[in-house]
Amino acid sequence: MSVLDWLNGPAFTAFGQRVIWSDMIGNTVGLAALALGWRRSIWTWPTQFLSGVILVAAYASAHLSGGVGKQLLVIGVALWGWRQWQRGRRQAQDGSIAVRFATWRERGLLIGGTALGTLAVGGLFALVPQLSWNPWPDAYIFVGTLAAMVAQARGLVEFWFAWLLVDVVGVPLAFSSGLAFSGLVYVVYLALVAWGMRDWWLRSRTAAADRPALEGAAA
Repeated sequence: MSVLDWLNGPAFTAFGQRVIWSDMIGNTVGLAALALGWRRSIWTWPTQFLSGVILVAAYASAHLSGGVGKQLLVIGVALWGWRQWQRGRRQAQDGSIAVRFATWRERGLLIGGTALGTLAVGGLFALVPQLSWNPWPDAYIFVGTLAAMVAQARGLVEFWFAWLLVDVVGVPLAFSSGLAFSGLVYVVYLALVAWGMRDWWLRSRTAAADRPALEGAAA
């Protein structure tokens, strides 16, 4: 038996849903990555990279090309995010990762890019049914995950809102695709997203309040 066969083999069955190893391990690692992101640990990026590698097998077994593509994007963006946070740590005097709210221009680019990207990817999936059996939700998650990770790499609080919107669609899609563990993990994601959103929100306000004081001291 190959490693790929083992990863896509059944781990256990719960409530009539079969849970495969790749689904369980990949999403558990992904959950750790989100928690590390909440703590602003740079190790969130290699952890997301590992999660993406494992989950490629899970989504391929469910014939969700959008999910496979999403994880390939996760792998690529994880490398870019690691570089961005390394640069941010070097620029910060205390070695921390600064977080802030996006400007209205950045929000417009995120929303517009996500909408156009979803239309483009969803249209492709609809034209080529072999790519996905559920094209529009699959495309929405594909593009929404990319938008969330880009916002995270830039230290934007809106990253948490993007994950929340992805989860709203991701939970039912995962269960209907036979990826029960993914569905359960998405539910846990919701709790982590709520806590992470609050933490980054408060940190961004503290940073904004400290900035005038630092500027005054410099003057």
